[in-house]
Amino acid sequence: MTDDAETDAEMLKWTRAIARKNGWILNPDEDHLNIVIRGLVRNKKRFGRPYCPCRLRSGDEERDRAIECPCIYHKDEIAKDGHCHCLLYYKKP
Repeated sequence: MTDDAETDAEMLKWTRAIARKNGWILNPDEDHLNIVIRGLVRNKKRFGRPYCPCRLRSGDEERDRAIECPCIYHKDEIAKDGHCHCLLYYKKP
């Protein structure tokens, strides 16, 4: 297993724990789920934090904390739309 695969697996485990803690599920579409997981891993490696890959960073670390996964918008989005903007976290069916 490569370092990237291990990191992807760790990020998947971390996001699953967040979903479980909040009574959600992760995106059942494995292809999309893997894209988001890889984006989180890439951002963590590049910027030191797992910023949501579907949101633009400002470059201001303090402002960008709002888009660190799970971002400040996710609970409202899940309540309103049934999923977060990144399509990572979903309400249970």
